[in-house]
Parts: sequence; structure tokens; C-alpha cells
Amino acid sequence: MLFMVIERFKGRDARAVYLRFRERGRLAPEGLTYVGSWIEANWDRCFQLMECDDPRLLAQWALAWADLVEFEFVPVMPSKDAAEASDAVP
Repeated sequence: MLFMVIERFKGRDARAVYLRFRERGRLAPEGLTYVGSWIEANWDRCFQLMECDDPRLLAQWALAWADLVEFEFVPVMPSKDAAEASDAVP
């Protein structure tokens, strides 16, 4: 499954997040795969696309960053898959 991860930096402190990332890496557990990321132009939020089969891995990953980041996880699908499944939309 794909998840759009919306990260809100606590205290609007993106610097602390990037410092930890440089020191310790993404801290993602095995089975959670990074696909890509984008940072909001004002540095308030980061949007990451992550992939995993077990959503519990997202919770485990979020715990490693909980002191610096508030997370929102949104299950998503590629547009081509949505187009193929559009007949099933109520």
C-alpha cells in the first residue's frame, strides 16, 4: 500500500528534523519503503510518499520522530489504478 505522509514540524522547527535525519537517517523499520518527498515552500510541512504492506510499520516509524513531528497518514493509490477502478465508484 502507498501512504501520503503529511508531517507537521513541532514548533515549526524543520532544522531539528533535518539535523536528526543527517545524524541518524530516516529511521524507517524494515518493510517501510521511502518513495519520495516534498517540502512545503514555507518549511511548515513535509509530504512523503511511503510504501508498506503493514500499516503498523508507519506507527513504529512515527514513534522515532514523535518528539519533533506530528504525522498524518493517508492511504493513496496511483491515478492509473483509480482510473481502472472508477467503475466501482458509487
